[in-house]
Amino acid sequence: MKHALTVATALLALSASAFADDTLQSTADKRGDRIEQRLDNRGDRIENRLDRKGARVEQRLDNRGDRIEERLDAKADKARANGNEERAERLERKGDRIDQRLDNKGERVENRTERRGDRIDNRLDKKGERINRRLDRRTQRAN
Repeated sequence: MKHALTVATALLALSASAFADDTLQSTADKRGDRIEQRLDNRGDRIENRLDRKGARVEQRLDNRGDRIEERLDAKADKARANGNEERAERLERKGDRIDQRLDNKGERVENRTERRGDRIDNRLDKKGERINRRLDRRTQRAN
């Protein structure tokens, strides 16, 4: 009887230890997955925010260029009505140049913010993966 009780106690201790290891591993796996997901979501939010900001800046510069071009076209029409064709052509070319320059600047700003958002998102994704792998290795070593 004493021997059976000792064996039963040993088996109970071993099964409790195995259960604790499984619980520790599943908890660490879940924790690593949650951290990775949270960092991934954060990177996505930052990327989207920067994309929207770049699009707003581009739109604002595009609108400004259009307003300037319209104003210079109106001046060119007035100059043409007064018989000054050379000045009208010069004003139209100037309006086109300014509009094109502002459009290009807006595109550069948008591309820059988009690249910046992508870099941040990728960096946070990699960080989450590293943390998850580190927690997985830690639980494997504990077993």
